[in-house]
Amino acid sequence: MSARLALAGLAAEAVLGWPDRLPHPVQAIGALLDRLDRDLNRPPLRRAKGVAALAVTVGAAAGTAAVLGRIAPPARIALASAGLAQRSLWQHVRAVEQALAIGDIALARAEVARIVGRDTAALDASGIATAAIESLAESFNDGVVAPALWLAVGGLLGLWAYKAVNTADSIIGHRTPRHASFGWAAARADDAMNLVPARIAGLLIVVAAGGRGIDVMRRDAHRHASPNAGWPEAAMAGALGLRLGGPVSYDGAPHARPWFGDGDAPAGAADIARALRLYARATALLWLLIGMRAWRR
Repeated sequence: MSARLALAGLAAEAVLGWPDRLPHPVQAIGALLDRLDRDLNRPPLRRAKGVAALAVTVGAAAGTAAVLGRIAPPARIALASAGLAQRSLWQHVRAVEQALAIGDIALARAEVARIVGRDTAALDASGIATAAIESLAESFNDGVVAPALWLAVGGLLGLWAYKAVNTADSIIGHRTPRHASFGWAAARADDAMNLVPARIAGLLIVVAAGGRGIDVMRRDAHRHASPNAGWPEAAMAGALGLRLGGPVSYDGAPHARPWFGDGDAPAGAADIARALRLYARATALLWLLIGMRAWRR
C-alpha cells in the first residue's frame, strides 16, 4: 500500500504541484524548529536539547501526517504529494534556464538565488548555470528520491519523518558556533536517512544517461563535504561532461569546495536544458522502481 501511495503522490505532485495559495506543511515544521531553537538553544546541555528538539519535531510532523491519513483517507494523496518536489524543482531550474537563454543575467541571478544558498550577486552566466545544475542534482535526492523512497517503505509516517529531519538539517544542522552542538542530531540523522537514497539517486542519473557518469561518480562522490550530496552531483557532472563544484562564497566569505567531473567548457543555458532532460528520465526511472515494488505487493 505504501508503494502505491508513493506512486499516487508522485503523479499528483507532477500534475498539480502544491497550490501557491496554501501554506505548505514544511513551513509549519520550520516554524516549530525556529521556536525550539529560540527556546532551547542555550547552555547547558545544548546537544541533549538538540536531540530533544529533533524528537519533538519528528514526532509532531510524522505523527500528525499518520493520524490525518487514518482519519481522513482522501487526504492521504495530498499529504503524500506535499512531501515531494519533482514539479517545483523542474519549474525553478527551468526558470533559470529560460532567463539565461534570453541573456537576462539579472533575472537569472534572481531565479537561481531562490534555489541555492551561495552568494549570487557576482555570478556570471556560467556560474549561474553551474549553480542551477548542482542544485538540480542535489535536490533530485533531497526533494524527490529520498522522500519518495521513505514514503514507499514507511508510508506517511516515513515520509514526514524524513521531511522533518531534512528540514531540521537545513535550519539547525550547520557547523556554526550556535548550531554545532544543538544541530548535531539533526545533521547526523539527515546523513543517515539519505545514506541509501543518495546513492540510488546517483545511480538513477547514471542509468538515465546510458551509463555515462559512473566513473566520475565513483571517483568524485567522496570528495564532497557531505557523505551523500556528492553522489548525485558527481553523477550529474559525469553524465553531462561538465565540471561542477569549485570555490563559492556564502555571506561574503569564500569557501573552498572540490571539483566534480572533467569538463572544460563553461556551463550555459543549453547545459541546464540537458540536465533537465536527464532529470526527467531519472525521475521516470524512480517511478518505475517504485512501481515494481507496488506490483510485487
